Amino acid sequence: MARVVVARELPRAAMERLEGRFELEVNRGAAWSKAELMARLAEAEGLICQLTQQVDAEVLNAGPKLRVVANVAVGFDNIDVAAATSRGIAVTNTPGVLDETTADFTWALLLAVARRVVEGDRLVREGKWKGWDLMLLLGADVHGKTLGILGLGRIGRRVARRARGFAMRVLYNDAVRAPAEVERELGVEWAEREQLLRESDFVTLHVPLLPETRHLMGARELALMKPTAYLINASRGPVVDEAALAEALARKQIAGAALDVFEREPEVHPKLVGLPNVVLAPHIASASVETRTRMAVMAAENVVAVLEGRRSPNLVNAEVWEKTVARGS
Repeated sequence: MARVVVARELPRAAMERLEGRFELEVNRGAAWSKAELMARLAEAEGLICQLTQQVDAEVLNAGPKLRVVANVAVGFDNIDVAAATSRGIAVTNTPGVLDETTADFTWALLLAVARRVVEGDRLVREGKWKGWDLMLLLGADVHGKTLGILGLGRIGRRVARRARGFAMRVLYNDAVRAPAEVERELGVEWAEREQLLRESDFVTLHVPLLPETRHLMGARELALMKPTAYLINASRGPVVDEAALAEALARKQIAGAALDVFEREPEVHPKLVGLPNVVLAPHIASASVETRTRMAVMAAENVVAVLEGRRSPNLVNAEVWEKTVARGS
């Protein structure tokens, strides 16, 4: 019976996909250190991990029998995919199941920062609210404004659809322009990145973390935005230069920001923490019971497929299938 290491406990529905099929070692406590994880991989053929686990070449080398590493996330920058591929280890992720939920949360962030919801909550909880005041916590309207979307993939498109309910003009920029019929369906306009930044009242980020997207939003890009504009990031933390953002917010170069992800999670740039015009969330864009359960189930099913000799539909490094996985099954 193949051995599978589950680096953090999964919802019951996901565990049921694994139990009886494999010999399991499950972490039901605090996160393992890198050394603790490596010590458990000597006989493992499968590993289910999360974004908090760094699975680099050293970790992979600790598992000479590894055939699959399943990430319970869409992103996989915590895994050295090149090293896994060179060893014939399949890497899988969980795309698609969290798109709607993440789009919902993008709008939660956008509305929260525009209407100063977190500041208002704090005012009430601290007993400082003295009653209705015409000038109290004035924010920005959302309806009728211009929304700029950087990255019109699955999540970006769902964010765009929701903008219709707010009667917004929607600009977008992506590495590949969407077909004309998609633009018409979503009611979006293509724009060069600089134009999008200059004209948008709200800029939302929905790009993967790649070398070319690291610090996609830096000092230069923030300087192009309106002083009344807001930046929202529910994609990957390093897409934003946090030091540059903190400076822009402190100088009121832009009106505000809302972040669900950070450059060095769980660390947050200290200057951001003290600013009132930024909403900070602990990487919970996909955190609904339904969606996180679907993610975990998908990860478990990815492991089952590979270890039972079937091609997982969510292979990040599909080239390993013909070369190693299929041959060894």
